[in-house]
Amino acid sequence: MNKLEKRFGKYAIQNLSLMLIMCYVAGYVIQFFNATFLSYLTLNPYAILQGQVWRVFTWVVVPPDSLGMFTIISLMFYYSIGTTLERTWGTWRYNVYLFSGMLFTILGSFLWMGLASYFNAQEIAYYGEEFYFSTGGLFFSTYYVNMSIFLAFAATFPNMQVLLMFFIPLKVKWLGILYGVLLGIEFMNCIKSGNLMVGIAIASSLLNFVIFFLNSRKHLRMTPKQMQRRAQFKQEVKKSTPLTRHKCAICGRTEKDDPNLEFRFCSKCRGNYEYCSEHLFTHTHVE
Repeated sequence: MNKLEKRFGKYAIQNLSLMLIMCYVAGYVIQFFNATFLSYLTLNPYAILQGQVWRVFTWVVVPPDSLGMFTIISLMFYYSIGTTLERTWGTWRYNVYLFSGMLFTILGSFLWMGLASYFNAQEIAYYGEEFYFSTGGLFFSTYYVNMSIFLAFAATFPNMQVLLMFFIPLKVKWLGILYGVLLGIEFMNCIKSGNLMVGIAIASSLLNFVIFFLNSRKHLRMTPKQMQRRAQFKQEVKKSTPLTRHKCAICGRTEKDDPNLEFRFCSKCRGNYEYCSEHLFTHTHVE
């Protein structure tokens, strides 16, 4: 991860949580004016293979739920915890976490299509493309990806208190454990009932959290303040001016001032004195 950050960290997107919410806003606007058109933006693997490749990207516009007061509060909450994670982990790691959840969701939708084609061959032969358009299009969404953000927040800040129902103080780790148990029960029920579509949607969307937790157990032992200080230190190091290797003892110029300058140490001076090519033979030797 550190090597990838050094190479690709400059391409990380800042305020990614805000951008995701803005995508939802665009989705709600489309839903208000033309709800039918929104169905052409969902993550449908069959339609993608038929040439509708824009769905690989536009599915993030589809809102996770109908617009209401609870949805608005939920989006504000996810924006808050997402921004906190980005400040704590750093922009690069937060980008990797969120985009990996989206990538696994896309791969999960194609896995579901393969299994559906194998186990429901007769239904697909009868209904054709309607089978795919009427089933998995809305289940493979960013809903569980948002849930993975909450689980990551609970794992990073386990002792932080939140107000359940706006007045019950509760540590966020207990909410994370409760939600994890409920997700596990829902996943097992899907497997038992044969509803592989929802089961795969849950597993693929939360796979990024499983990988994050397994690879960050030692990192999570750090306190949030330590993690934030580390992220701030890395940013300051990136912004800091690199150290110079050569400096003339007479004029003080370095290789940064003139890349064509050559520097040499004087063998007649007592001590380590370095001079540029203009003062190497004209300086007064240090006795």
